[in-house]
Amino acid sequence: MKNAGKYKPFGKIPIVNRQWPDKEITQPPIWCSVDLRDGNQALAVPMGIQQKLAYFDLLVKLGFKEIEVGFPSASQTEYDFLRRLIEENRIPDDVTIQVLCQAREELVKRTFECLKGAKSAIFHIYNSTSPAQRKYTFNMSKEQIIQVAIDGIRCVKKCLPLAEGTNIRLQYSPESFSNTEIEFAVEICEAVKKEWGPTPENKMIMNLPTTVECSSCNKHADQIEYFCTHITDRDSIIVSLHNHNDRGEGVASCQLALQAGADRVEGTLFGNGERTGNLDIVTVALNMFTQGVDPGLDFSDISSVAETYMKLTGMPIHPRHPYAGELVFTAFSGSHQDAIRKGMAARATMAEDDIWDVPYIPIDPHDIGREYEEIIRINSQSGKGGSAWILEQDYGIFLPKAMHPDVGQIITATADTLQREVTPEEIYDIFKKQWLEKKSPLKIVDLAETHLDSSSAIANGGTIENANGKEHHAQVMCRASVEWRGEVHSMGAKGNGPLDAFVAALASTPVPKFSISAFHEHSIGTGSDTDAMAYIQITLEDGKKLWGCGRSSNIGRAGIKAVVSAINQIA
Repeated sequence: MKNAGKYKPFGKIPIVNRQWPDKEITQPPIWCSVDLRDGNQALAVPMGIQQKLAYFDLLVKLGFKEIEVGFPSASQTEYDFLRRLIEENRIPDDVTIQVLCQAREELVKRTFECLKGAKSAIFHIYNSTSPAQRKYTFNMSKEQIIQVAIDGIRCVKKCLPLAEGTNIRLQYSPESFSNTEIEFAVEICEAVKKEWGPTPENKMIMNLPTTVECSSCNKHADQIEYFCTHITDRDSIIVSLHNHNDRGEGVASCQLALQAGADRVEGTLFGNGERTGNLDIVTVALNMFTQGVDPGLDFSDISSVAETYMKLTGMPIHPRHPYAGELVFTAFSGSHQDAIRKGMAARATMAEDDIWDVPYIPIDPHDIGREYEEIIRINSQSGKGGSAWILEQDYGIFLPKAMHPDVGQIITATADTLQREVTPEEIYDIFKKQWLEKKSPLKIVDLAETHLDSSSAIANGGTIENANGKEHHAQVMCRASVEWRGEVHSMGAKGNGPLDAFVAALASTPVPKFSISAFHEHSIGTGSDTDAMAYIQITLEDGKKLWGCGRSSNIGRAGIKAVVSAINQIA
């Protein structure tokens, strides 16, 4: 690409003996949702009051204890929304609302006026600090920028009496912290802290926003560790993150910054925000969950959360979005499907709280309200295991493992021809037409059985017990008419059961000679609707092996149908 020379590396943070690479996240941060402010201002059509009320209720339900509700001095809609939250008692006692305000006296006064009646609130002020903002936007020196911040604190302190009855915590953001010289970021925050006077009992929030993501996530962690180890009175400060995602590193930057010492995280559901978005709190929280850390937020019904989010914001969720996307628990690759199917089968025999280790799936879909049926879907890239899984899970058909390649090959070939995914219904329909309903080249025209030893053998699929209680096969006479390649043949023979007799009778017809090399069966359905499923593999004289499947209320007839099905796989 051209013009690479107009960009320069971000540079190093002057930190030695960094500690964050060896740290781990062992507990959740303080979460603050900024969906209703930062997220809302990024929407092409911002939410109205009713939508924002519904969104606030969702955030409370999910467990957020700090929620930025807007910029009440900026518009009447923002103002009226906050008043409704307060006047309609929608804010639980353990939830603190956060308001953003520019540090101008008339705006601060209007914001405090709007907060009247609230139990507690975080008052969030900010000013930009980066070299580009100082140079182009404000044409100010560092000293002048620091004075702007100090004047803002003084303005809030002057107006504090207007907030009587509301517990106010201050939050200061050196906006564009991510682009600000780290020494200057500490310097301006020191000046703000000195002016406000926080204590360990009444902390203030230093919010360090990645307003524009401009460095790799490890350098952001260096910034946060440098700040945490150089700011004085650290026990009086809550260090807060506000990551954006311009480089696609928002989640990683947040996680490393938590390792570097941050206490608090601001973000939005599914990363809605300006440009490439804010930090996705859902992903960070569930990443913690997969490492054995309870995130303190409830995403146990992620599909419902996603549905509400899309309805209220009008924003889509990408099918591959971590945890919530339509396809994140879906495998098209044949080898993946086979591994998932085997892992899930093993999981079914384990205790609910056993360590999760199913291949390709980092989280149990049930833990976030998803279903196993969604895991495997079939297209032309799918393999033998995927189709077998669908037939098992959706239709109770447990194919013998050796039959999987035959079924998978036909179904993936269909998907390749269609050039699209095939649905579970289509998979079953293909299976049914190929193995259960195919009547060519062999078709049974008429079939009769005579049980020579005992009529009770009928109920036992051709077996009875003798006086010693041992099982032996009942002799059965099979008489039948079959159609082979358009010509009808009459046949008859005896055998040890209906299946053996039918196979013996076929020997007198032009049907190619074969032997039965494998037999499997299982029941399907429940109660009076229970049927038998039989799977038979035959071996032709040339060594070719073919699988067939039959279904009947009688296991003997199911076996006969399976033989016919196998013969009908002859090309």
